[in-house]
Amino acid sequence: MNIIEAKNLTKHFDGVLAIDRLSFSVANGTITGIIGPNGSGKTTLTNILSGMIPKDNGMIIIDGVALERLKSYDARRYGIARTFQNVRVFEQMSVLDNLLVVVTERNVWGALFERHGEYHRARVLEVLERIGLRDKQTALARTLSYGQRKLLEIGRALLTDARVYLFDEPFAGLFPEMAKLIVTIIHELKADGKTVILIEHNMELIRELCDTVIVMDSGRLLAEGAPKNVLKKREVLEAYLGE
Repeated sequence: MNIIEAKNLTKHFDGVLAIDRLSFSVANGTITGIIGPNGSGKTTLTNILSGMIPKDNGMIIIDGVALERLKSYDARRYGIARTFQNVRVFEQMSVLDNLLVVVTERNVWGALFERHGEYHRARVLEVLERIGLRDKQTALARTLSYGQRKLLEIGRALLTDARVYLFDEPFAGLFPEMAKLIVTIIHELKADGKTVILIEHNMELIRELCDTVIVMDSGRLLAEGAPKNVLKKREVLEAYLGE
């Protein structure tokens, strides 16, 4: 069953066509990679799917529900969480507080004392272990390395308990040990029945992780299918790898 379907999506920016009649589907409980050269529309597509920007035309279907308009609160309501190419965390807050604000709508310190405070704290500590930042919980987010901030952002996404995770270049600029940690997290998400959509430039990671790969070029769908088949197509090699 498809958890996300896109039909003839179109998006312009100041008269420039960024997404051009793009159609594809994402099966529930799978890992789908989205690849393409710079400027191919990958991040624009992620912004549309997460409700950050509106589409101009076309249809988005989430879990069988056709949505004429998709805003960020709609995406959250349908269980879509995301990370960003440019990391977004609360830099003046501690690592712990960055995570606590995800699990409560009240103020951060109130989360520790409210009725479900201990439950929230236990969830946060579990995620801190998963992202390898347990020993950094009292540190301000601005003092973390770039890779640690990426892990913190992924931790914030994990705490939403979403059904679909959109990861925009999560491996870019990471040391190998941090990349391995994110690979483990993605495998765990799939094992839990979650769906992952991954924008990534590293073809080895695409081959290792993804069930399906979508190739974009100039806002269009160039190819779609299993990585072992798609990544050897001539048009993909020419557009993406420059061969």
